[in-house]
Amino acid sequence: MAREELTRLTGSGNGNCNNDDCPNVYRTATGSFLVQGEASDAFKPPAGEGIVEIPESVLREAFRVLGW
Repeated sequence: MAREELTRLTGSGNGNCNNDDCPNVYRTATGSFLVQGEASDAFKPPAGEGIVEIPESVLREAFRVLGW
């Protein structure tokens, strides 16, 4: 899936974590969500999974965009 196929719900728009544009929340065409951000090492997740830590303010921004 390409980034262009996703709906960006947060962030400034450049999608580059090296330019202070993370974390971000995206919505897929099927209605699921993807989170882009700095990987967390809070614990080791199962194989094939990852953990991304995002602040409450980013989730609130995504909810606001969705009208929730």
